[in-house]
Amino acid sequence: MTFDGTPLSARPGQSVGAALTEHGIRAWRGTRGKGAPRGLFCGIGVCWDCLITVDGVPNQRACLVPAREGMDLSSTPPGLPLPPERPPGGGAAEGGRP
Repeated sequence: MTFDGTPLSARPGQSVGAALTEHGIRAWRGTRGKGAPRGLFCGIGVCWDCLITVDGVPNQRACLVPAREGMDLSSTPPGLPLPPERPPGGGAAEGGRP
């Protein structure tokens, strides 16, 4: 399987989230508002923090999707550009709010 173009391996029975974490990848998406890093949190499909794009299908819970050979995992939903980097301190205005 690959994650953002990088080849990764997985053990039989591992979830996508477990495989990513085993490779030292702790976050694979950012929050909508501030882009805060998100990855595994609950590990049982309750919290939705671990959303990832799997084989072009966005919003899959990495903790529930079984890892398999040939998977294409992406931190960016299809058709969306990467978010722009924000300047240190926050947003567009002096107060740090967008």
